[in-house]
This record gives sequence, C-alpha cells and structure tokens, in this order.
Amino acid sequence: MSQTPPPLLQRRFLAPRYWPHWVALGFMRALVFLPWGLALALGALLGGAGYFLAPGRRRIVRKNLALCFPDWSANERERLARRHFRALGMGVVEIAMGWWAPDWRVHRRARVEGLEHLERALSAGRGAILLSGHFTTLELGCRLLIPYQRFHPLYRPEKDPFVATLIERSRLRHVKKLIRSKDLRSMVRSLRDNVPVWYAPDENMRRGKGVFAPFFGVQASTTPATSRLARMSGAPVLGFFQLREPGGRYRVIITPPLEGFPGEDLEADTARVNALIEAQVRRAPEQYFWGRKRFRTRPEGAPPLYD
Repeated sequence: MSQTPPPLLQRRFLAPRYWPHWVALGFMRALVFLPWGLALALGALLGGAGYFLAPGRRRIVRKNLALCFPDWSANERERLARRHFRALGMGVVEIAMGWWAPDWRVHRRARVEGLEHLERALSAGRGAILLSGHFTTLELGCRLLIPYQRFHPLYRPEKDPFVATLIERSRLRHVKKLIRSKDLRSMVRSLRDNVPVWYAPDENMRRGKGVFAPFFGVQASTTPATSRLARMSGAPVLGFFQLREPGGRYRVIITPPLEGFPGEDLEADTARVNALIEAQVRRAPEQYFWGRKRFRTRPEGAPPLYD
C-alpha cells in the first residue's frame, strides 16, 4: 500500500517565519530547468562561497579531516575541505534533480554496477539491507536505483516541520513507502515482503544508544541496528553507494553481501559496517558529509573532540 504524501501548502507554513523556506524552495525548483552541467557548476560556485560564509561548519569539516586523515599534510586537507564545500553545493542541485527532474533526465546519467548481487540476494526471499552512508550524492543516488528495483528508504524526520514535510513529500513522489528510523516493525515487514530496505547508519549515537567501533581509526559511537536487523530478519547486507563522476555522470555501486554477517560479536559486526562505508569514502572523500560531529560521543574518560 502506498503512503499518501503530506501537503506542503498548509496554513502554518504561510507564516512569515517560513517565507525564507519558500524562497529557497523556489530557487531549488528553478535549478531543475537549467542544463545539468550548468546547474552543477552553479552549485559548485555556491558551495565554494559557503566555505567562507559558514565558519562554524568549516571548523567541523577541518576537525573531521584532521582526525580521519592524520597522515595528510595540512595543505592537502585544506584542499579537500574546499573540494568538499563545492561538492556540497553540487549536492543541493542533485537533491533538486532527484526530487523533481523527469525520469528521462535522471536515469540516463547513471550506470549501475553489481545489480546481480542484489538480484541474487532477493532470490532467497528475505529481502536485503542496502547499507549506505551520508554522501552529498545520497538523495539522487536513491532515485537512480528506482528503475531497477523498488525499495523502502529509512529516514529520520527533520526537526523543522517545513523541511520534514518537503522531504517526505518529495521522496514519496518516487517510492511507495518511507520507514521511520525507529520503526523496527515496518523494517522487518518490508524485508519479509522481499523488499529491500535502504538506510545510512553512519550517524553519531548518544551514549548508551550505540557501540564504539573504529571509523578512520577513530572510535565512533555507531548504531548496532544493522547487525540486529540482519539477525532478526535473515536479510543479507549489501553496500549501496553512489559516485559523482566527471561530466555530470554517476556510478551506482552495489557490493556483494557481507559474508558471515551477522556474527557473534556485535561490536565486530558494527566495525565491519563502518569499514564498508569507510572504504567507499576513500574513493571520493570530497563527496562525504564531513560537516557533522560524527565523533561527538566519546568513550568513557576520553576528552571531547569538538569545541
């Protein structure tokens, strides 16, 4: 059964506090009418400006890069930070394209690798867990898989009600069902119906909610839900990633299932999940979201890493 998208034109969203939201929405909708390459170039330009206009975010990016690439020189990390902000700007364009561009514009830009791994996994009838990470291409990447396989994305509602409604409405234009990140029953139901479930577990978890596992050699508080969901459902876990390539092309990568997963050790399973995401980040580090406090929760007795 398909979910009904929530209406965006609501009385509460007409209040003056939401007028900047409508302006931003109009700008994003306008991007869809531009040639793809021109829109990406504009996004990169705006993202580059964001490097100078968002000092707080810039500090977080620099800190994360210093933690994750300690062997790089300061100049190398700074160049990566600048490329990352440009990628963020392009990511805004890709969100707009992923939500509103017609199928013929979107689907012709991608090639999918490893679809046979997903088809083989689904032949067992227990669904599949598509494991991804928070990349700037994330929103568009999900749209690129739709012609080949239906799936149900997990999501965590945004605190801003306008943004939350916009995201939910826009995603439901292309998928039939969204699953809230804490709705374990719906996840299991989708998997038992042999529908893949997609989610990105690379978020900082509060103390007591996650387990510590290395991510780029740094202990990161990570959700153990991947292991638990795989054990409960019997569904295999496959990597699902997207790469932005030159010329506005995209590569969608589906990896073989993790072998022997889940194992007997929850922390070891979580470390394997982080390692899978880390390997993809290293392929295009500028395309990963470095502006989040991924290492905010620290092991007992460890000093904080962010101001």
